[in-house]
Amino acid sequence: MAQQPTLTTERLILRPYELSDAADIQRLAGAREIAATTSAIPHPYEDGMAQEWIRPHQERFDEGTEVHFALVDKVKKTFIGGMGLLGISREHSRAELGYWVAVPYWNQGYCTEAGRAVLAYGFETLKLNRIYAHHFGQNPASGRVMQKLGMKHEGHLRQHFCKWDDFVDFVLYGILQSEWRQKQEEVVGG
Repeated sequence: MAQQPTLTTERLILRPYELSDAADIQRLAGAREIAATTSAIPHPYEDGMAQEWIRPHQERFDEGTEVHFALVDKVKKTFIGGMGLLGISREHSRAELGYWVAVPYWNQGYCTEAGRAVLAYGFETLKLNRIYAHHFGQNPASGRVMQKLGMKHEGHLRQHFCKWDDFVDFVLYGILQSEWRQKQEEVVGG
């Protein structure tokens, strides 16, 4: 059993989830505003759901199919959200980037900052060729995060998902390792 890594950025610690995070997850991810932005987070977020979600993380990391990071403010040590690489396929060398940030931390650059670290982990450590993501059409802020990460718009799936009896669009983005490397060279060289 390998230990999942902890990543650090200027303002954040990205660490494995702990069962003690469950109350924060339930409270923060349980906000209707968060559930409205994602296909993966339920609302209401009921007692016990967070623990059941956290428990298989180590097993999925060991299998090489998922890696989940709790986002924690470096100074205040407060839990602010989550990010991960899901559906990791070694055969196809790809994974999906998924994330959420608690409402009080929106529009402060935390998601982009964490995303840069997770992309680096995916491309450098996991040696992935492609990382992709999607957002609901009515959540353009998530699309701006993907653009800031260097992801390119790849498509639009109309009325692809039913959320609370409404059909919502999925907007697809992706980045290749070669594109990510080029972006890193531009940052270093420029």
